[in-house]
Amino acid sequence: MALSAFGDKLKLPQDGDLAATLGSAFVFWNELKRLIASRFAPLSAEWGFTSKKTGWGLRLKQEKRTILHMTPCRGYFLASFALGEKTVKAAHESDLPFSVLETIDGAKKYAEGRGVRLEVRSAEDVRNVEKLAIIKMAN
Repeated sequence: MALSAFGDKLKLPQDGDLAATLGSAFVFWNELKRLIASRFAPLSAEWGFTSKKTGWGLRLKQEKRTILHMTPCRGYFLASFALGEKTVKAAHESDLPFSVLETIDGAKKYAEGRGVRLEVRSAEDVRNVEKLAIIKMAN
């Protein structure tokens, strides 16, 4: 089963599919997209199917720089980042909650940075993801 709730490569997720799958988290999905778009214009949102293991996800980019990935799951979604060490240090100097910092510190390191995935289930989660996106883009 794919990480994403949408694992069929031939079926691009539509808003109706997202609303049904995300449930109450659909409002948070749209709010996060709106917040990121207002901060990092011009913003492009590109759906991509990476593999059977991950399924469909939405990549938010400012020009050529990826800000974050959004992966729809049943009842929530994941916000994923590749964070360099400068960003990790800046995150620790911010007011992000301990739970977010703990997730960052425990993330696997790759050549492009730490692969951080945060579950988004609440307005507070949206605020934390937005803060982390701001930190990432400033570093």
